[in-house]
Amino acid sequence: MKKKTILSLLLMIGGLLPIAADNITVNGTSRSYNVIVPKNLGENRPLLIFCHGYNQDAGWMQNSEFKNEKVSMEAVCDTAKFVCVFPNGIDKSWDTSGDRDINFIKAIIEKMVTQHNIDRNRVYLGGFSMGGMLTYHAMNRIPDLIAAFCPVSGYPMGGATAGSNVRPIPILHIHGTSDDVCAFSGAQPALNVWIKHNGCPTTAKVKSNYNGFNGAKMHTWGPGNDGVEVKLLELPNKGHWICKETQVYTGKEIWNFCKNYSLNKTSPNVSITSLKTGAKYVSFAPAGQTAFPDFTITATADDSNGTIEKVEFYDGTTLLATCTAKPYQATLTGAKTGTHTLKAVATDNDGEKSMVSVEVTLQVLTSLSLSSAFNEGGALPAGWTTYDSSERRTGYSNGYSQGCRVLQFTGSSRGFNYGLYFRNIGGSAHQGWAKYGLSDGGTTLSLAPGHYTLKYKICNWNMANFGSVELNVEKRANGESIVKQTYLPTINIGNAPSYSFGNPEQQSLEFDVTEQGDYVIAIYSAASEWSDCIVGQLSLTADSFSSTGIKTIEAPQFESDVVYDLQGRKVSVIRKGIYIRNGKKILIK
Repeated sequence: MKKKTILSLLLMIGGLLPIAADNITVNGTSRSYNVIVPKNLGENRPLLIFCHGYNQDAGWMQNSEFKNEKVSMEAVCDTAKFVCVFPNGIDKSWDTSGDRDINFIKAIIEKMVTQHNIDRNRVYLGGFSMGGMLTYHAMNRIPDLIAAFCPVSGYPMGGATAGSNVRPIPILHIHGTSDDVCAFSGAQPALNVWIKHNGCPTTAKVKSNYNGFNGAKMHTWGPGNDGVEVKLLELPNKGHWICKETQVYTGKEIWNFCKNYSLNKTSPNVSITSLKTGAKYVSFAPAGQTAFPDFTITATADDSNGTIEKVEFYDGTTLLATCTAKPYQATLTGAKTGTHTLKAVATDNDGEKSMVSVEVTLQVLTSLSLSSAFNEGGALPAGWTTYDSSERRTGYSNGYSQGCRVLQFTGSSRGFNYGLYFRNIGGSAHQGWAKYGLSDGGTTLSLAPGHYTLKYKICNWNMANFGSVELNVEKRANGESIVKQTYLPTINIGNAPSYSFGNPEQQSLEFDVTEQGDYVIAIYSAASEWSDCIVGQLSLTADSFSSTGIKTIEAPQFESDVVYDLQGRKVSVIRKGIYIRNGKKILIK
């Protein structure tokens, strides 16, 4: 008793209330937790909730892991003036898939608001091991109650998910490279889900020997949408534990990250509407050309309690444009091929700023295998969009066992190894298709003026009667077709990937592009119910380019002769007469 009294006095003198155990009833069950409350806390202060690992409890978590003679969570709380709660799981475990412990966390928040007047906008959640798994679970369940999340040595064993209606989530994940319980290799895949969801650049900024800790690395992705960052603190040769090194102390790292975030949206909102992270832009241009064609970046910005003063656009650190009025747009001109981080920064009338960034890849090619991404059964590749008159799917997405998707063929004799299957359920014209280059597919196909060849192999999947397939090259802006061709398949694969089917003939569609622009390769199945199609070995090649464009020559009327295009290629045998090229009459004698 005497030792306990002295400890309590020391804590009081040092500015902290004694560590207290408390209970709360949640869904009819009494739940317990430990709480640390600094003396002279004040009002509207933050709350950190940190959850223990499997087969542990609040006392073990708090005393064994967050306290030593050099620095402790108690000291961090006292300096920063925030409340820290260590909950106890039922049977020293957590519900990482349901609502039992999510409701417990929500109840703790409400009680801390009542007892200590904490700031609802600055509630933070973290956990160790299984507590880290619960932290990831909470990202989807209560993102509007938690301002930032800090999992340590734990992640969802079944793979992380990010709900489409979940706001951008700030995350600090801490993990040892020698963890033999939750392997370090699993941390990155879990974070990748949130990096993409948050609109963060996919390439991290890495700070080696972090804080002087030899071999430690802080990986930072961002800022992304709403200015959030995703961070991974990699600890060399550390196992399944919480780091308490002098240079890297987990309690301090968590607070230093969390204190930057609040749910209170006083800053302006900004988003880039014309692009999305991970998008690819493919341009066909003459060999040696490294500059990508101009394209426009569009953003929206608003401020709930003020006005937008300006929106600035950047390509990396290079300022592209400053807009002081709508529309907020900038043009990326003469960009080099490769990966670009494009940013929009909005500033309101109070000087508050918000930034959003997207990472895009620019490629300049003379040929492209459109089917090279047909390499995963049950997936829809990036760049592709399908519609079967009922469901629209966009790539990249996977996990499909029915409907439009890539099929892997295993028959001993087969025309190709993978093919993209799509269908027309309803039977109306152009209501079953696969298209490459639509904006929601994640790839933009830009074609320069010139002559092109589209090659393809097409089969039917399970049609009683073969139906004609239509291939189109369309302008993306309005869907206008610049060329189309119909093809009647001669091979039926037989509704089974193991079926041995022959090698369909390689078909070709040659066409001219007369103006620089974004185009879509569209393939339509027949206009009959449940018509289907499988396409494979699909490629696009630029045969030649024209700086002035190629215009159609009017129909001939007289004797036969040979006509050459602007590059001196023989393109057709026509009759003598007067023709129109680029708006001018040309006499062929």
